[in-house]
Amino acid sequence: MRKPLTGPIFLAISLLSLIIAGTGCTKTPTSVSSIAAPMVVTLNVISSLTQTTAQSGGIVTNANGGEITANGVCWSSTNQTPTTADSKTTDTVNVNGFTSRITGLTPGTTYYLRAYATNSSGPGYGAVIKFTTSTTVASLTTTVSTFAGNANYGFLDGAAASALFSGPQALAFNPVDGNIYIIDALNNSIRTMTTAGFVSTLTKNSTLGYADGTLLTALFNGPRSIAFDAQGNAYVADFGTNIIRKITTAGVVSTFAGNGTRGYADGSGSIVEFNNPRGLAVDAQGNVYVSDSGNHLIRKITPAGVVSTFVGAVAATGYSQTLAKGYYDGTGTLCAFNSPSGLAIDAQGNIYVADQGNSAIRMVTPAGVVTTLAGTPVQKNVVGSVTSLAVDAQGNLYIADESGRILEITAAKVLYTLAGSINTAGFIDGPGSTALFSTPMGVTVDTKGNVYVGDFNNNCIRKIVVKFQ
Repeated sequence: MRKPLTGPIFLAISLLSLIIAGTGCTKTPTSVSSIAAPMVVTLNVISSLTQTTAQSGGIVTNANGGEITANGVCWSSTNQTPTTADSKTTDTVNVNGFTSRITGLTPGTTYYLRAYATNSSGPGYGAVIKFTTSTTVASLTTTVSTFAGNANYGFLDGAAASALFSGPQALAFNPVDGNIYIIDALNNSIRTMTTAGFVSTLTKNSTLGYADGTLLTALFNGPRSIAFDAQGNAYVADFGTNIIRKITTAGVVSTFAGNGTRGYADGSGSIVEFNNPRGLAVDAQGNVYVSDSGNHLIRKITPAGVVSTFVGAVAATGYSQTLAKGYYDGTGTLCAFNSPSGLAIDAQGNIYVADQGNSAIRMVTPAGVVTTLAGTPVQKNVVGSVTSLAVDAQGNLYIADESGRILEITAAKVLYTLAGSINTAGFIDGPGSTALFSTPMGVTVDTKGNVYVGDFNNNCIRKIVVKFQ
């Protein structure tokens, strides 16, 4: 006997039923007294920040029975909960998301801002965010160069331009040995690269398969990402086998979690199942976090190999976990993702998720509280088709948008485009504003703040030098 639906899927179906029931032929007018102020979400990042200008926006999540007559953002340097009585913009009404350009700001000043929307009941407000304008005419400059590879596909070790790749997909900097590790996807190999640009191959056999052992004999099947613990041990999301592998500093490969069956099962040992694992991150305690993209979950693996569901909606018994995708913030299993990809973790243990199917970056606290940092399913161009993330020691977040851009969200939550153009493919080095990539899929950062990009279709590793001047 099939059990009744429960959890987020039940709630979604119930809500859909109510919507359908309310669209019949008989329509009862909504009384003015039943209308409440709209529910609004403020975008969590500021973009286009200068001495006197900034850009923000919001989304109306619930009109609460009334027609939206105005929306925008309001701000103040003195009122920490600004209202429409303070400075405000009035944008074209768009409940699916609006972007506001703010002008007339004072240099070197801290402002408090939130989105608003108004119906007949009055204004509703989103959460307050804080930002500070520049004190000088400082500018961000970036320079892109081709660091390794030469745009020809192949499989060859060597120095810088003489090396050949075939679809470099994910990158990770290992602080223990100071090298960059590259998932060379179409070569089914893990490569290493020094910060001087010399490339070598870590996994000695590029044949598709599954075998543990030394690096001379081990086999992988479509690895997608790599991450390191504090000791320098590597963890690999082996996409094709649905297994998480471990490579010790002595070069021994073992199965860390998963039984090779595509599915969804927590636990330890041979009962554990994943469904197309993609991103990895390791915290200071040695716990490994996995973006289980086919199950739309973030899973956690303890150092002892015990797997649990950390955050994400879990489907009701009897229904496939692959149907549990969605988009809502919350805690634990009371939130939803859509095909999460890359992961990164900061010094405080916060996990950043490239929620690719939702065109969003989500943040997960160590307690499992999920919020949206940037982007939404209805504002897809904010971070685009985000595939990979990296965090530096200062808490700045670097983003690979495979539609053509490399972005940065600073620790102060200011969004910059470092290089590339959205939906524009090419192969051009030079200033970030003119540089072009072709499906950038991997990103990492070294201890000096240099950013490295796996430029998938250009078969290259690109380097971005970032300066504020």
